[in-house]
Amino acid sequence: MAIRRITVAERRARIGVRHRLAAPAGSAVEAARALVVLHGTDPAAVYLAAAARMHSPEIAGIERELYEERRLVRMLCMRRTVFAVPAELVPVVQAACADDVARLERRRTLKLFQEAGLGDDAWLREVEDETLAALRARGAAYATELSADVPRLKERIVLGRGSRNEASPAIASRVLLGLAVQGRIVRGRPRGSWISNQFQWSPIESWLPDGIPAVPAETARAELVRRWLAAYGPGTAADLKWWTGLTMTQVEQALALVETEEVDLDGTPGLVLAGDAEPVAPPEPWVALLPGLDPTVMGWTGRDWYLGEHGPALFDRTGNAGPTVWCDGRIVGGWSQRADGSVVYRLLEDVGAEAETAVKAEAARLSEWIGPVRVIPRFRTPLERELSA
Repeated sequence: MAIRRITVAERRARIGVRHRLAAPAGSAVEAARALVVLHGTDPAAVYLAAAARMHSPEIAGIERELYEERRLVRMLCMRRTVFAVPAELVPVVQAACADDVARLERRRTLKLFQEAGLGDDAWLREVEDETLAALRARGAAYATELSADVPRLKERIVLGRGSRNEASPAIASRVLLGLAVQGRIVRGRPRGSWISNQFQWSPIESWLPDGIPAVPAETARAELVRRWLAAYGPGTAADLKWWTGLTMTQVEQALALVETEEVDLDGTPGLVLAGDAEPVAPPEPWVALLPGLDPTVMGWTGRDWYLGEHGPALFDRTGNAGPTVWCDGRIVGGWSQRADGSVVYRLLEDVGAEAETAVKAEAARLSEWIGPVRVIPRFRTPLERELSA
């Protein structure tokens, strides 16, 4: 049987429909499910990414889903990155990726503790258990509050020794990060506004009453791969390796448990879920202003088909995407926010008068939605810096 070719136009149509950019969602969790997860390294990005995909987004509504209904859980997982994960997917993400990250982080923490002369694995476990007990006693707490309860959290380590970025932070952040990636505690509501990254911590059972159910790692990886293919397919094994942070061996083992179909991506072998190779009807024309590190922007490692020649202006030197302007499934420019709060943009290619009018209207809508808050991306890119000046 001939391998079906999926064109760039079809891939762009899938972005519009499946990533809810041309077919808006009714809630933040619905938007997250469409993308598998929402990127959460930058707290504001969760809100901006969800809002770009919702019918009638409200900051209070997204906060309610995060912190009251607790339908999204912030986790350190794929690529050692924080994501907002739909609650029902937490066990899969924990077993597929977070458990491996937890083991790597523990080795790194123990090395830092050894260099600082603090203690061994048993010492770290004592501090973790004391911290968790203090957190349960409080119900929820910030790192500074827990450090008052557990004095050993104030011990210091050295990071970047001998470099210009050398620092001596307290171990509280390492201990809390470790407990979180193990699935024992969870990031809750931040101090201040929705753009703050000073999170309150809670025991995992206060969010998920039964904790995180155990799932076999092989099963979890296969399910994560299946969901990525449903949302981002067609793609390549290299895309999957990059997005999940798994090894290529783990990706191949996962793919062996998932029914897939090979397709031709203009000469590059690609994969879709079995039965998902048929043409996708193009949606109505659409534009979107997406935040830095948006899941759609960061969904693949091979990006030429939607990024074109715009990478140097819109990504930083380590591969982090800044705010982008999209038109019908391709990146056509970037945007930023000035000191007065206004959203400004620049188109890097001709999109036609109608689309440009739509981009202008979307920038005005986003400026009004953000309101008086000043959103500065976690990772600054050349065009974003230029526009914000």
